[in-house]
Amino acid sequence: TMWKFECDFTNGTERVRFLARYFYNREELARFDSEVGEFRAVTELGRPDARYWNGQKDFMEGKRTAVDRYCRHNYGVVD
Repeated sequence: TMWKFECDFTNGTERVRFLARYFYNREELARFDSEVGEFRAVTELGRPDARYWNGQKDFMEGKRTAVDRYCRHNYGVVD
């Protein structure tokens, strides 16, 4: 399994989108999109994982705060 985290910035840090993408065997199964606020399955195999993660209150809170903690915090670090 592998996780990939992405931050998309529009107009500096005015609009920031955080993506947490979950892969297995090089196939994306599920993703968290901060604009949606929950995990969504990308494939049928990702449905159980997305459902499970969405039910984990502390885990979801961490994902929802990642825009500030991960994206805005690291804005401008890498050019």
